Amino acid sequence: MDKEQARLLRKVRAYGFALVEANLYLDSHPTCTEGLGYFRDHKAKYETALKEYQEKYGPLTACAAEGRRKWEWVTEPFPWELSANEGGND
Repeated sequence: MDKEQARLLRKVRAYGFALVEANLYLDSHPTCTEGLGYFRDHKAKYETALKEYQEKYGPLTACAAEGRRKWEWVTEPFPWELSANEGGND
């Protein structure tokens, strides 16, 4: 994974985490206008970061895979396949 891919993935994860936390807060404070604004703001940032990541590096989840011409969710070897392909004994 190159630096740009890692940077984008960190952004997606950070905004995703913020959404989960905001969701939990809003469950107990459903009319909090600041909380609702925070949720909307971070949702937009999450969606933008996710779209950018997936356009450059492919889907992050199987649900994001379109599978029109081939199943694009799995494009690289699974971690347990790497050592077998490299001749390792792991």
